[in-house]
Amino acid sequence: MRYKNSKAMADTKKEVPVDDLGVYINLLTDFGFKRIFGTEANKDLLIDFLNAVLKIKGGIKDLQYANPERKGRIKKDRTIIFDLHCTTGKGERIIVEVQNQSHKNFKERGLHYACRAIQEQEKKGKKWKFELCPVYSVNIVNFHLDKRLKTEKYASYVQLIDRDTHQVFCDKLTFVYLELPRFIKKKEELQNNVERWIYVFKYLHKLKKLPENLHNEVFQKLVEEAKIANMTPEEYNAYNESLKNYRNMNIVVDEFKETIAVKNKTIAAMKKKNLEQGNLIAKKDYVIAEQSNVIAEYQRRFGILTGLN
Repeated sequence: MRYKNSKAMADTKKEVPVDDLGVYINLLTDFGFKRIFGTEANKDLLIDFLNAVLKIKGGIKDLQYANPERKGRIKKDRTIIFDLHCTTGKGERIIVEVQNQSHKNFKERGLHYACRAIQEQEKKGKKWKFELCPVYSVNIVNFHLDKRLKTEKYASYVQLIDRDTHQVFCDKLTFVYLELPRFIKKKEELQNNVERWIYVFKYLHKLKKLPENLHNEVFQKLVEEAKIANMTPEEYNAYNESLKNYRNMNIVVDEFKETIAVKNKTIAAMKKKNLEQGNLIAKKDYVIAEQSNVIAEYQRRFGILTGLN
């Protein structure tokens, strides 16, 4: 959920005004997510969310925030920056990430991040017998992991299992993916705390007030923390900037996808008209080159994008 090139973001042709901020902050922005879940004062909110999603035996009673920037064991190792990284009182490592746009090797990146949390548990000396505390990677994604799947299943829990027996082979690594676009329940249909939290992630910034069935101590505290009117001038400016980045990024991605869709339609139209083979190949090559230029421009600004074709 980090934007590495804020200058490039500011250079986009369109920029969304942020005078329509609403009542509550958007939890999918970098500022919004870390304000609600990344501070000691709001640690109880993160614990409630994680208990709802992970259902760890015995529950999470307390946790400690860890430095989200994790360096490797040697200088050549790549530095990793998590959105949130914390450790429970029992030693479980929990990584929480928010991702608004799909990109190439998203799942592989998550695996790499989780493996760093495993690797860091290694202790020097022969006395260490590979005892490991579980690592949980919780991913809130604002896109479909696989558009080919026609399902309303919005929560996926992934572990190492035996392919034939489907029994868990090792419980030390768990991935959770919450796909917001697949969650379509209305506020009156919410049945459990997982659904309440996903509803809040998806819709809080659009609400005028807290729905009746979310009136409990946790969510009442959340909306007070999330009220834009309660921000200091410095927080307000920081949120404005974060929201502009979030919205402008979505505009650029949509424009690039539309451009590529037009090019693909052009190829299809040429095939349908049964143009001469030589002319068709030449024009197709031109369209492919144009498509490559569009993708290259996106990559220059924001990184690698997948799912365009």
